Amino acid sequence: MGLFNFWKKEENLFNENITIEETRFVVLDTETTGFDYENDRILCIGALVLQNGIISIQNSFEIYLEQDHYDKSTAQIHGILRDFIIKRPSELEALEQFLSFLGDSIIIAHHTIFDVTMINKALERNNLPQLTNKSLDTAYLYKRTLIKSHLFERKDHYTLDDLADKFDISKKDRHTALGDAYITAIAFLKIVKKLREKKEVNLNSLFK
Repeated sequence: MGLFNFWKKEENLFNENITIEETRFVVLDTETTGFDYENDRILCIGALVLQNGIISIQNSFEIYLEQDHYDKSTAQIHGILRDFIIKRPSELEALEQFLSFLGDSIIIAHHTIFDVTMINKALERNNLPQLTNKSLDTAYLYKRTLIKSHLFERKDHYTLDDLADKFDISKKDRHTALGDAYITAIAFLKIVKKLREKKEVNLNSLFK
């Protein structure tokens, strides 16, 4: 399959008989120079395949991008220094490698809109079409597991740290792209388990 076939939209994405377990998910995280979609850049993309309830560490993706933009303040968070790696691929090369890894999988991320928008902005800069992959947000899905009660105060914003603490997930590699992707993948599995305790859950219902 050619690279650009990944953007082909399908009329019916989901077969009713396909289970969550059978589906190939790519759990994604990006480390960036900041949070400005126009001016900041991706430093690193980390991703893991999640399928059949298994987080495939052996089938992971991590790439550090060549940098012409650097922000010392955000480097204190993600720890990626300007000269940390001598040779890095260009933004275009990194995108091509990531798209090949992603294929037509469903994207999972925490606050997905940020990671997907940063990638789409990079694609736009390189005259490539934007992603059309379906995506799921663990921040939104987590809220669906919470009990609705006036005795329980729900937050508007749940961080990845909140989910790690809630589900007792190690934060050893927090603020690395691959480390955060791994935490997100475990959180997703925990969330699906909790949703199933409340009612029957299938792939389509995750998007409602």
